Amino acid sequence: MNKINLINQTKMKAKYFIPFLAIGVLYAFAFRSSTPDPVLNLNGTWKLISGTEISNGVKTVTDYTKDQQMIKIINDTHFAFLKHKLGTAKDSSNDFDAGGGPYSLKGDQYTEHLDYYSNKSVEGNAFTFTVTIKGDTLIQQGVEKLKGGGAEKIIFEKYVKVK
Repeated sequence: MNKINLINQTKMKAKYFIPFLAIGVLYAFAFRSSTPDPVLNLNGTWKLISGTEISNGVKTVTDYTKDQQMIKIINDTHFAFLKHKLGTAKDSSNDFDAGGGPYSLKGDQYTEHLDYYSNKSVEGNAFTFTVTIKGDTLIQQGVEKLKGGGAEKIIFEKYVKVK
C-alpha cells in the first residue's frame, strides 16, 4: 500500500468518524445524568435540645433538656412551635410560648412567616435561617430581626427528630 492510499483511507475514516464523534458528544451532553441538589425534608416533630442566642454582644446558651422543653412541628406548608417550663404550677402561671405560620424552603434557606404568636406585636415578622440535617439532627442558625426595630439576635438551635 502506498503512502497516498494510506492518506486517502485515513481521510475517509476521519470523514465518517468525526460526525459520529460529534453526535456522540452532543448526545452525552443532552442526556447526561445530573444529580439534583438534595432536598431537605423538614417534615416531622423536632425537639429543641440546645439554643445559643447572641443579643447586644451577650451570649446565652440554653439547655432545653432540663428546665424547659420546646418542640417544632413542620409539615409541607406550615410550622408551629410550643414551649413551656418544666416543674411549674398546673395553672395559668406556667411560662408557655407558642407560634406558627407558613414557611418557605429554598435550598438550605428556611424562612418562617410568623402569622400566629403568643405576643401579637411580633406577628407578621419573617425570619430566615440556614438549616442543615445530619442524621436525626436539625441545625437552624440565623438572625432574628423584628421589622420596625427591636431586638436583633443571632441564634443557633439544635433539634432532634422525635420518633
